[in-house]
Amino acid sequence: GRAWIPGMALGLLTIVLALVAGRAWCGWVCPMGTLLDIIPSRRSRAASADVPSPWRSVKYGVLALIVIGAAAGSLTLIVLDPITLLLRSMAAVVLPAIDGAVKAIEIALYPVRALQAPIVAVDTFLRRTVLPAQPAFYVANVAVGVLFALVLAANAIRRRFWCRYLCPLGALLALISRVSVLRHRVDADRCIQCGRCARLCPTGAIAPERAFAADVAECTACLGCAAACPTGAISFQPKLGLVGPQRYDPSRRQVFALLGIAAVGVGLLKVARALGVPDGWLLRPPGATDSELLGRCIRCGQCLKVCPTGALQPSLTTAGPDALWTPVLVPRHGYCDYGCASCGQACPTGAIPRLALDVKRQMVMGLAVVDRTRCLAWAKQQNCIICEEMCPVPSKAVRLDDIEITDAQGNTITLHRPVVNERHCIGCGACEFHCPVEGAAAIRVVYSPLAGQPTRHGGGGRGEGS
Repeated sequence: GRAWIPGMALGLLTIVLALVAGRAWCGWVCPMGTLLDIIPSRRSRAASADVPSPWRSVKYGVLALIVIGAAAGSLTLIVLDPITLLLRSMAAVVLPAIDGAVKAIEIALYPVRALQAPIVAVDTFLRRTVLPAQPAFYVANVAVGVLFALVLAANAIRRRFWCRYLCPLGALLALISRVSVLRHRVDADRCIQCGRCARLCPTGAIAPERAFAADVAECTACLGCAAACPTGAISFQPKLGLVGPQRYDPSRRQVFALLGIAAVGVGLLKVARALGVPDGWLLRPPGATDSELLGRCIRCGQCLKVCPTGALQPSLTTAGPDALWTPVLVPRHGYCDYGCASCGQACPTGAIPRLALDVKRQMVMGLAVVDRTRCLAWAKQQNCIICEEMCPVPSKAVRLDDIEITDAQGNTITLHRPVVNERHCIGCGACEFHCPVEGAAAIRVVYSPLAGQPTRHGGGGRGEGS
């Protein structure tokens, strides 16, 4: 987005930590690293058993792809940031899955009278503190879940496989670590070459063939080696200056190859965006526009987590490959609550603007359109006024046109047919969500060129569906 975001300045603390203690973030702070330490893994017993060292360069390629993409205005692969990946997976996959399991258990146990009061108490506590109010599964959540599962499963190949070979944040901190102050040091006089430190190192940074020295770009300063050394030969001491070539340094040819691949990948994303046709069902959160969203959204999933109805879902193909995993509004799964502005409050980058509730209530997200071939009142001459009743706009964006018809028995009845007033409609999706028609709703919210702007109250313009 090429805009200064004050809240993101906190990330500089990670850089400062790297300048002082190398990749200490990875060893002491990163929640993804903590999770991977818990997951069972295969431990290398010898340096020769490790994955070939050129694979260490892959993380630098991922970093280059993200940085070049960001410079070109694309944040698609920012989802590979470990914090983003972890938060999104929790919000879109883990919490809804836990919620489904809890519901199944509650339904199974609720018939037991003695357990009813505790179940209600536990359910109320979980709804207010941990679990989403109305989680909704969406196909893109499966893709996020598969990616997260692969990261965890890779631990079976090698302990902290993600951190060693793929993590772009680890690659960035590895580059900075070359000028860090605190560094791994081995006292040659006290070292008995038992190899215990090399076997325990979670990232395989210690090289027995180099007198058990640690690659400063791979060492996470976990201090496990120092604690395990029987003679106290290992310590972490201050030392200034740039570290020379390391065990897993990519060659110049590899660097240029990675940059080339990154540039080509970003170019393909840009071409895909330019050739793409706007999706007629693409709906964004209140106040958000495509240009701002694509330039600022870091795919963290915070908006998904706080959405009380599950209306916000990660995009898979709806918005094109350049907008992968950005939030979209899916009214059939949930609607934008008229009394809620949480997504803008939770967004850390301003991709979804932080709006006061009275302003958010006027922001257009789309336009409701009645499908007369499916609507009960239009197609089957059955009275149904749910969409009008559920419309939260005080001036009612959905109104009813009354006509008199003669039924099969010859009786004259009044039929209420829904019509949308486009000047009042904000596209919240409440009508589509509550529509009782099976399958696709008879009233659907479509893309509006006014998305991200206030409603045009006043006037008599209206859209009566198609």
